[in-house]
Amino acid sequence: MNNKIGIMGGDLRIIRLAEILAEEKNIVYIYGLEKKKFLNDYILVGNSVEELCKNCDYIISGIPFSKNEQDIYAPFSERTIKIEETFNELNNKTLITGAVGEKILKIAIKNNIKIIDLMKSESFTVLNVIPTVEGALQVAMQNTEFTIHDSKCLVLGFGRIGKLLCSKLNALGANVSCMARENRNLSWVKAMGYKDIAINDLNSNLNDYDIIFNTIPAIVLKDEELKTIKRESSSAIIIELASSPGGVDIQIAKEYDIKIIKAQGLPGKVAPLTAAKYIKRTIDKILN
Repeated sequence: MNNKIGIMGGDLRIIRLAEILAEEKNIVYIYGLEKKKFLNDYILVGNSVEELCKNCDYIISGIPFSKNEQDIYAPFSERTIKIEETFNELNNKTLITGAVGEKILKIAIKNNIKIIDLMKSESFTVLNVIPTVEGALQVAMQNTEFTIHDSKCLVLGFGRIGKLLCSKLNALGANVSCMARENRNLSWVKAMGYKDIAINDLNSNLNDYDIIFNTIPAIVLKDEELKTIKRESSSAIIIELASSPGGVDIQIAKEYDIKIIKAQGLPGKVAPLTAAKYIKRTIDKILN
C-alpha cells in the first residue's frame, strides 16, 4: 500500500491495526496512544492532530469513535482529545471510524470532514459478530459454576449476534431459547430447533434460565420481567451485549440483586488481532 496513515485514539484493536499497517511498510502516524510503546520504525508518534493532517492521506480512529459525544474514545491516551477541537484541525480530511453519533456527524459536516462509519458496512458488521459471540461465551464460562452444556440459555434478539450465538450455544449442548420481537424471526427460531418465545410471554418464562444474553439495544427487561428471574444461590446471570442503552433496567436489577455483566465491545477485548484484520480488510475494500 505504501500510504501515509494517521491513527488517532482507539483501543487494542486499533493498536494491532497500526502494527499490521506498519508491517506492510505504510508510514503510520499515531496520536492519542501514548501509553503503548511501538517498536516498528514505520510507526511515528505525532505531536498533534495538525501534524497528522499535514502528513497523512486519511485518519483512522476507534470503534466507538466516542462514548460521550464530546471526547474521542482513547483508552491508551494520556490526554483528553476533544472532538470539536480535533475537527477544527481535520478540515477536509477523511475520517474512518465506527459507531458515530448524530451530534458528531453534524459537527463533521460543519467542518467539511468526510466520515466513513465502519459499523454501517454490512461485511464488517457480519465479521464483527464472530469475536462478539466467542467473547460472550468466554464471559459466560468465566462467570458461572456450571457448564454451558445442559444449561438453560435465553438469547434476547435474533439479529446477527443472536443468530450466531444461538447456533454456538446449541453446538455446546445448551438448551437454547430465543425471544424475538418479529413474528418472522420467531418462525426462524422455531425452524432452527430452538424454543421460540414471543415478547409478550417473556416474563412468564424468565425463571427457567441459567444464563440470559441480551442483544437488543432497547430496554426489554424492566421491573415486571426482572422480578421473575431466579435469585437463589445458583442465580441466573444476565450478559449485556447490546450497545447503549442496552436491554436491562440496571437500577431495578441492582435492587433485585441480579448479577449483570456488561460485555459491550468484546472484539477489542477478547480478539483484538482478529478484529484489527477485519477492520483492515474493510478499509482496503472501501479505499479500493
